Amino acid sequence: MRPTFDLQSHSLWSDGDLPPAEVVAAAAAAGVERLALTDHDAVDGVAEALRAGAQHGIAVVPGAEISALDGPHEDLHICAYLVDHTSKTFLATLREFREDRNVRGGRMLEALEECGFALERAAVDARAAEGSPVGRPHLARAVFDHPDNRARLEDEGLTDAGQVLVAYLIPGTPGYRRRTRPTVQEAIDVIHAAGGLAVWAHPFWDVDSDDEVLDTVDRFAAMGIDGVECFYATHTEAQTRLVAGHCEQLGLLSTGSADFHGPEHRLFHAFRAFETYDLTPRLGPIAGP
Repeated sequence: MRPTFDLQSHSLWSDGDLPPAEVVAAAAAAGVERLALTDHDAVDGVAEALRAGAQHGIAVVPGAEISALDGPHEDLHICAYLVDHTSKTFLATLREFREDRNVRGGRMLEALEECGFALERAAVDARAAEGSPVGRPHLARAVFDHPDNRARLEDEGLTDAGQVLVAYLIPGTPGYRRRTRPTVQEAIDVIHAAGGLAVWAHPFWDVDSDDEVLDTVDRFAAMGIDGVECFYATHTEAQTRLVAGHCEQLGLLSTGSADFHGPEHRLFHAFRAFETYDLTPRLGPIAGP
């Protein structure tokens, strides 16, 4: 039986497809009993999610997913759980992170134009104007939605915005530009200052080598990380057992999620779509009273 918690999900406040209340409703319909809303560098949807949780009888954990730098790794994600989503200091810091993200987004838009793409910028400009995060999925959509790019994208075999992102907007591709902040240490410190717990999300998404993942867990533990997302939609059983066992040895939390982004998302479209392989997750305070 799959777990009834799902500790990462995204709404229209970042790169998800649904408003927070609809994310919660979909989670409840899928049998989720404890859900975290973890929009990228944003907690703007948490209040709405909490209200919807009360309506649907589902426990909602206030959260966010902070993108951070770590040496050669340019976009590691640190999830914040149980943060004070009303803290003026925390909100101001997230605003700074989003501004850095949006500056980088502008640089990547320029790079995409240098690659010869026309851009459908209305949605991107609207998000930036309202202070919402402008992430790489929005930039990929700006390329994919412009009719002048259709023939080229067909020639390159790129049939959706997600494939455009992988081809042009990840490290090592021509449209990618690096963020300047925060570091992982800064992200951990900011989360703790807001009363929350810091968890490294989907470690094998960002790091390929088993040994490097374990070494990174050790380094982050020394920085004060509280846990690792050991149970994840794309993790194999071997990867799950490896990192969960290591976290148990270190006394770290081991969380999990299907990383819901919306019902039409190519990869992350279903709740509870991850396995624990008969291991016992260690959620600590995230599990609630």
